[in-house]
Formats: sequence, C-alpha cells, structure tokens
Amino acid sequence: MTILLIMVAAGLVILLMAGDLLVRGAVGLAALLRIPPLIVGLTIVAFGTSAPELVVTIKAVLSGSSGIAIGNIIGSNFANVLLVLGAPALIYPIRCATEGLDLDATIMLAATAFFSAIAYAVGAIDFKLGLTLLVLIVSFVAYSGLRAARGGASAIVEDPQEIGGVPREPMKTAALLVVGLVGLPLGAGLLVDNGGEIARRMAVREELIGLTIVAFGTSLPELSTVVSAALRKQSDVALGNVVGSNIFNLLAVGGAAGVAGGAAFDVMSLHFDIPVMAAAATLVAAYIWGNRTLGRFSGFVFTGLYLGYVAVLASTAQII
Repeated sequence: MTILLIMVAAGLVILLMAGDLLVRGAVGLAALLRIPPLIVGLTIVAFGTSAPELVVTIKAVLSGSSGIAIGNIIGSNFANVLLVLGAPALIYPIRCATEGLDLDATIMLAATAFFSAIAYAVGAIDFKLGLTLLVLIVSFVAYSGLRAARGGASAIVEDPQEIGGVPREPMKTAALLVVGLVGLPLGAGLLVDNGGEIARRMAVREELIGLTIVAFGTSLPELSTVVSAALRKQSDVALGNVVGSNIFNLLAVGGAAGVAGGAAFDVMSLHFDIPVMAAAATLVAAYIWGNRTLGRFSGFVFTGLYLGYVAVLASTAQII
C-alpha cells in the first residue's frame, strides 16, 4: 500500500509540473507566432490550466475507472469553493464585488444544474452528452471573448503576462512543450492506475479516490495561487479563478469524459456528492450576487465544511 501511495504522489507531482510547463511553453509559442493576448488568455491559458484534470479524466475513462473521472469533477468543484476560497479568506478578506462576476456565477450555476440533470435523468455522460458539454464550453469561451473585446469582464479571461517563466527562445519553448506533453499522460497514468488499485485493495468505491486524492491534488495549483495572493492582500482574484475553473470542470472535463468513452454516476454520487457540489456552488453564487465579503468567519466556515465533507466521505468509504 505504501508503494501505491508513493506512486500516486509521484503521479500528482509529475502531472502538475507537466501542466505548468505545457502552459508556459504554449504561451511562449503563441508569443513567437504573435497571437493576440486576448486569444491566448481565452484558449491556451484557460484550457491549459485545466489540462491535468482533462488528462486524468480521459485516462480514467479509457482505463475503465470512470468513477475516478466523475469523482474528480465533483470533488474539484467542491474543493474550489470551500477550500480554495476558505483557506485564503482566513488570511485576508475576499471581496465579491468583482465586475462581471455575477453573470459568470449565474453561468456556473446553470452548468451545475445541467450537469446534475444529466446525472439524475440519464445516470451517465455518454458520447452525445459529452459532445453537448464540449459545444457549451466552446460557446461560453466565444461569448467570454466577445464580452472581453467589448470591454466587459469574464472569469475565464486570463492575462498571459501573469504567467511566469514564459520562454522567448524557440528551442526552450519546444523543450517545455515536449516535456509537458510527455509528462501529462505519464503523471495521469501513475495517478489513475495506482489510485484505482488503492480503491480495489481497500474495497471502496473509485469515486472516493477521485473526490479526495485526485480532486485535492489537482486543486493545489489554484490553492497555492490564491493563498499567495491573499498574503499580498490581493485575494480578490480568487473568485474569478474558482468560478472559471468550476465551469471548465463541468463542461470541458465532463465533456471529455463522455467523448472518451462515457462515465456513469454511482448511487452515492446521486444521493450525496452532487447535492453537496450544487449546494457549494449556490453558496458562493449567493455571496457574489449579494456583493458580500468572505471574511475570516466565512473562511472558517468554508474550510470547516470541506473538512467535514472529507470526514463524511471517510466514514462512508466502505459503501460501494
């Protein structure tokens, strides 16, 4: 079991490092090709930061471990709201009055409702539904681009200049791209294969691995970024990152799961995980719509809710 845990940890490290290198290399290539920053932010940066979740999901589905894929989507969204927002709020308050965020929060709730409707009405994401989700994310990106071009704000429009360590030389750019493209499937393979084996040995549902280890691991970059911003008293950036990440998880990662071969929802996901995810999305949307501030008390509550959720998952681990 110890070896399996070490391999899972190694997979996470490789996955996250490869994802970071891939984004930096792709942004460097876009700069060499003189692609406008708005296009880079909407495509390379927005999709690239979700690359670890995408690759893990595709690998899980292709390996017959669709439970890890579903757990990753649901768990990442829950962790994004309660942990990625809760922990930084303990350091410095997060204002919810960011321009344009109320509309993105509404879109996030609509995506959550559609994803949940698929779970309860169909019970699985098949190829057609996966394709529908991918069409929706492409439409959302295009719409966000139009909003940004007209001077409006959007949660997913990233500034490529904020990406550190972007190479300027063609050879270095190519090296980062190659390492990122090789490392992503390697890390995903270690994570999914060994995570699935842990679930089998412990006789727990695969979703548990996706909801906890995988979801927490793939949320670490967002968490570290937001905590760093909170230490600089600039934690307001957190809300846009969380809302944008949740939309991508539901539509892009969910769509990839369907197109890659399909993924089914288990009973516990329908009875517990999805309602909790929807409640978390509604909670953060209420803060945004009400222009409320996430202070230390809210941060304590959010973080406590996340830890409580993990504790409940642990107590029901044997229910498969």
